[in-house]
Amino acid sequence: MADDDPDDRLLLKEAFEENRLGNIIDFAVDGQDLMDYLKREGTYANCHTPLPGLILLDLNMPRKSGQEALQEIKADPDLRRIPVVIMTTSEAEEDILRSYDLGVNSFVVKPITFERLVEIIKSVTDYWFQIVRLPRV
Repeated sequence: MADDDPDDRLLLKEAFEENRLGNIIDFAVDGQDLMDYLKREGTYANCHTPLPGLILLDLNMPRKSGQEALQEIKADPDLRRIPVVIMTTSEAEEDILRSYDLGVNSFVVKPITFERLVEIIKSVTDYWFQIVRLPRV
């Protein structure tokens, strides 16, 4: 998950816990931090964990926006098959269109209530980890 808002990161972590999901969730604080993690650069140069099976990506972040990170992910042959789900407060049609043009797999508007976030996380993880068949990254 890449999101610059610490409260959103905490809520997402709690939503995963509420669903009793065993998935490991790592957090990046912005798009640049995400790209460093994915490419094993900077502070992640010695990271040996597997690449994520799913990326949850906020749009509006400092240093590198979600759409900039998405563009880099989808242009990289080693990363482009990782499903990316935009999770953002934006409902702007231009953000939705641009995200799909850049190759996002899904676009989800962050809900207002925690209960709804729990439901969305359950649906998203059920879909990407139990229903669809993905290539090995």
